[in-house]
Amino acid sequence: MPPPQIVLVTGLSGAGKLSVLRALEDLGFETVDNPPLDGLLALAGQAEKNLAIGVDARSRGFSAESVLGMLAQLRQELHLAPALVFATATDDVLLRRYSETRRRHPLAQTGAITEGIALERELTAPLARAADWLFDTSNLPLPRLRQLVEQHFGAQTPGMVINLVSFSYAAGLPREADLVFDARFLKNPHYEPHLRILSGLDPEIGSFIEQDHDFVVYFKKLLNLIEFLLPRFVQEGKKYATICVGCTGGQHRSVYMVEKLSTHLAKTGWHVGVTHREAAKFGAAQRGTRTPLAPNEKE
Repeated sequence: MPPPQIVLVTGLSGAGKLSVLRALEDLGFETVDNPPLDGLLALAGQAEKNLAIGVDARSRGFSAESVLGMLAQLRQELHLAPALVFATATDDVLLRRYSETRRRHPLAQTGAITEGIALERELTAPLARAADWLFDTSNLPLPRLRQLVEQHFGAQTPGMVINLVSFSYAAGLPREADLVFDARFLKNPHYEPHLRILSGLDPEIGSFIEQDHDFVVYFKKLLNLIEFLLPRFVQEGKKYATICVGCTGGQHRSVYMVEKLSTHLAKTGWHVGVTHREAAKFGAAQRGTRTPLAPNEKE
């Protein structure tokens, strides 16, 4: 197994260090914020997965020299290749952010925010110069910052996960829904005695539903809308999107449409999870996340 990736995140207070840590956490990193510096070596040495450590002027024993020394030890003693990320912003932006949040700067001994910003910039200057990645968040929206973190550190992660949910309107809307589509206008297999006991997982139900001349038109329009929206969800930094399809009983039409959507989205590269909320009614097993099919795989 390759060694875990170690990322040390530091920077100026108010410049976005915590936002970088949260983005790394969403990428599957274990995150630890502000541990004592003398414990960094042991923390990194015990890591079993990718690890992001937040360090700043509040950390016990902090100095730029000690942080750089710890990085050198990680490289020499543990044969790791830690990355140093530094978050910065201009003084006027930092001052505005502190004014908006009404928080006190951790280094502002007399209460003057400008004094704390100047002192911290001086203390951390060697780290800014040594950083592998320097993120200036002065004019950087949060979604763009998350994109930059993902580009640098998220090559092995799956990106946004889509959860497709079938449900019964009689049991209420799923609370976690981002998008909800209604399949109740389609022909209902429930009224066919030989189909009633089956579910949308059975091919006979799929054949019946697709005989409805409105199905093909509806499915294409629905798919076009979803494929239009998903990349925009990603641009906004969403990590999960829940798309729900409902019908009267949550057994036939919604189940079939969710399965059909799942197959298509997985083949086009999305990571898809499937939940049939009313599965207990018809004995279906729930399925977790599906990864995209390889070119030689068959559904």
